[in-house]
Amino acid sequence: MTATVDRKIRRSLMMALGRVPLLSLSFLFSLSLLLCLPSSTSISSATVVSTDTALKEVMAVEVQSYANVVKQIIDLALSGAAQNRSYSRLANFVDTIGHRVSGSQNLEKAIEYMHKAMTQDGLDVHLEPVKIPHWVRGEESAEMILPRAKKMAILGLGSSVGTSPEGITAEVLVVQSFEELERRASEAAGKIVVFNQPFVSYFETVLYRRDGASAAAKVGAVASLIRSITPFSINSPHTGWQVYQDGVGHIPTACITIEDAELMARMAQRGQKIEVRLTMGAKTLPDADSFNTVAEIVGWEYPEQVVLLSGHLDSWDVGQGAMDDGGGSIISWEALSLIKDLGLRPRRTLRAVLWTAEEQGGVGAQQYYDLHKVNVSNFNLVMESDLGTFSPVALQFTGNDAAREVMEEVVSLLAPINLTKLEKDGEGTDISYWLEAGVPGASLHVEDSKYFWFHHTEGDTMTVQNPRDMDLCSALWAAVGYVVADLKDMLPR
Repeated sequence: MTATVDRKIRRSLMMALGRVPLLSLSFLFSLSLLLCLPSSTSISSATVVSTDTALKEVMAVEVQSYANVVKQIIDLALSGAAQNRSYSRLANFVDTIGHRVSGSQNLEKAIEYMHKAMTQDGLDVHLEPVKIPHWVRGEESAEMILPRAKKMAILGLGSSVGTSPEGITAEVLVVQSFEELERRASEAAGKIVVFNQPFVSYFETVLYRRDGASAAAKVGAVASLIRSITPFSINSPHTGWQVYQDGVGHIPTACITIEDAELMARMAQRGQKIEVRLTMGAKTLPDADSFNTVAEIVGWEYPEQVVLLSGHLDSWDVGQGAMDDGGGSIISWEALSLIKDLGLRPRRTLRAVLWTAEEQGGVGAQQYYDLHKVNVSNFNLVMESDLGTFSPVALQFTGNDAAREVMEEVVSLLAPINLTKLEKDGEGTDISYWLEAGVPGASLHVEDSKYFWFHHTEGDTMTVQNPRDMDLCSALWAAVGYVVADLKDMLPR
């Protein structure tokens, strides 16, 4: 097989020669010979492969030229003036504001707080208005009446309807799966269905929280109680968003603890009749006004091109929302602070977006995408941190093979903190719209074995956070964001 040396190849090689002055003499000589060939010259596929290898070497040398800058970022974050700063910022924020559920005054106070704090930090900050859901929990309780009296810890699920003021008192049907409910559908009418599904993984087991109410309503149940989506419990219920299916009646639904779900399962196996009284004051109000909070360092050469770092500012109405996702928001701000403090300004705009109403299904992010998708070709990389800011393990990445080669080289710069692993499948609710449009994406993989212990509970507080871990996450976030934003070329797609 042969190929013709065309203008595009020549232009790429000329750019490569002009870009990196530190290539080996033999490499430069090989490129020079190739450039001197007449345009009609046919060359073998082996030569084309050699050219590809040469271009990869050019890319690698360019990326490696940032080693010194990355070391400065790491040193500033881990042992310099910014040491422990991201942790302190998070603590000040969540201790001042508390939890921040969609539609609440606390969420809007949080947005005002971050707008002011990032402006005082010297960043360009603005707010982009969106409409978000406004669900209110109200007073809620559950107690077992038969076979014995017992109060149960519950958390109503987002978007659930409430009960009447006197509540619902009904017999319980305990099942372990959707399939068991289907088999026992004739037993469900007029009962409260309790799902005691085992925890397999979050993304598999969460289907019970999302779809349990509608599945129970289809077979005539009057309410559903879902075993919390967690592998571990100290009698701690976990909340979250649930979705009513079209054409199916809406029944109240809440999560209960592992302990109470298993207790009722054992009682049912013994053939004991179980009755529960459930009272929920939940209601959905008209959509509320809110904002995505945007801070940036505008690029000096290509200001219209963007590397986006993000976390979501909203949380559930329990705990402090420190882990989910105060930490992701703070390291996205901290990344820009580190770059600014070092006097750096990348070629492209480095933008931090603190999303609103992620917990309700990425509502703020969807509206941001709808507003900015006309410029999708200018979004170079979108990054999201939403699985905690514990000890970082790797960067996860979604993109084509050529982009992956660049990113592998970029993360190799993090050798001083032993974070050189690039994994597959960068993902996140808030960046998913961009990934579907073909924009390269990245997410933070942390040591998250205990993340779902605290997820959506009263236990999501500063107590689960660690200053050193947050410094490492901030350094990774800043280094990757800056290097990708400053490379001469955008990531291939």
